[in-house]
Amino acid sequence: MVAIRELHAIEEFEQVITLFDDIWHFEPARRPVSAELMLALAHAGNYVCGAFDGDRLVGASVGFFGAGAALHSHITGVLRSPGTGLALKLHQRRWALERGLDRITWTFDPLVRRNAHFNLAKLGARPEEYLPAFYGVMDDGLNQGDEGDRVLAVWRIGDPRVAELAEGRPVTVRVPPDAVVALADEGGRPVPGRADAATVLVAVPADIERLRATDPGAAKAWRHAVRETLGDMLAEGRKITGFHDKSYYVVESM
Repeated sequence: MVAIRELHAIEEFEQVITLFDDIWHFEPARRPVSAELMLALAHAGNYVCGAFDGDRLVGASVGFFGAGAALHSHITGVLRSPGTGLALKLHQRRWALERGLDRITWTFDPLVRRNAHFNLAKLGARPEEYLPAFYGVMDDGLNQGDEGDRVLAVWRIGDPRVAELAEGRPVTVRVPPDAVVALADEGGRPVPGRADAATVLVAVPADIERLRATDPGAAKAWRHAVRETLGDMLAEGRKITGFHDKSYYVVESM
């Protein structure tokens, strides 16, 4: 089992930089955080923590206080260590609750299926805003020139449903029989469908990172299709209420 603790020394923050570079292959000038900034954030009482397997750093998370009673989780990365991502998020939740916060926010790429499943189905967070080209065109090793669309996830850490998931009790998302598919995956390509129902399903590709490398045209088609489908529905006031079958966003009219 990994041990998670707050970080304070510049040498520890340099280890975090190395970890993040191993995951995302950042160019030095494009790193989202520096060792010096992590030092300043930690010194000011923000969330800068590492997950250790023995003496080896296998995960890290950097967050800072946001507007209202919120912690914004800026970047979290785990390197080949199953279960560490969940352990980090649960530690982050406990840390925030101890400080009287009521929510944790972060952004993630809506096309990355495993992250959507983790954030919505395992943690109980909910995407509340679609942010097109939030990071512009990205050039790290995983994103490979893709437009940096993100959704803003809001994790209401005191919600009973979130507490149940944190205790390891699954919460079922029920999809009604009259739900329709607004975006389908057919042969690895996005195919628009219907959106004229109270509950709508929006597919994302099985592996967008592989697709960026093997078929950039298909990856771009998925980016624009999800932006136009999911982004437009959120802008209309619909709500994402879950992630179904590890494949589809569940979107409901509220």
